[in-house]
Amino acid sequence: MPDPISLPKVVVVTGTSTDVGKTVVTAALTAMLRRRGATVAVVKPLQTGVTEAEDGDLQVVQRLLGQDPGVTFHEFVRLEAPLAPDAAARLQEVTLPPVAQHARTIAALANEVDVVLVEGAGGLLVRLDSRGGTLADLGTALRYKGTSTGYVLVASPSLGTLNHTALTAEALAARDLPLLGVVVGSYPEEPDLAERSNLEDLPRVAGAPLLGSLPAGAGGLTSAEFVEQAPGWLLRS
Repeated sequence: MPDPISLPKVVVVTGTSTDVGKTVVTAALTAMLRRRGATVAVVKPLQTGVTEAEDGDLQVVQRLLGQDPGVTFHEFVRLEAPLAPDAAARLQEVTLPPVAQHARTIAALANEVDVVLVEGAGGLLVRLDSRGGTLADLGTALRYKGTSTGYVLVASPSLGTLNHTALTAEALAARDLPLLGVVVGSYPEEPDLAERSNLEDLPRVAGAPLLGSLPAGAGGLTSAEFVEQAPGWLLRS
């Protein structure tokens, strides 16, 4: 990974699909940035599938990082149904704020810290508001505001990942949104043939470097173990 000073002000963490490890990768990126002395704001614009009393993705990141005054956490909207944000909002009869509103808040945060990490919901083109705005539209809105933005793509190592990765990379390129690299969200201790091959092929189909891979079970570590080990999982850290 490049130094924080050369990173975009906003790094958006998206995935090839849901449940590929975006939350743990977001925590690992935060740990790496903190190791380098950067201040970080971690943002979850929309959280679905949890009640107000339950822990969401930000709470998972907080648990993995432990107490760190150099990191702040920001969740904008929480919905209970385990669905895409626009579907969950319809079910609850809630009107979601437009992506442009999230962009304004994130741009303001970018003026207060070295790097803002934004964890998306699902994949790049999942609808995040009632107008059809997506995580890709968030990047476009931030660019329009003059806030430099790049994407990190979290991918599965399993069969089918190359197509999903190529499609996401193509969608980003079509919008002139930079893909900083790919991170494998959970790599097994004993990978099969496809998983070994995909680790080599992911950067080729993405047109971007493989930034690292997280070992399966990384999210179950203690905060002390996670903070110590996480920067080493990012190959260019």
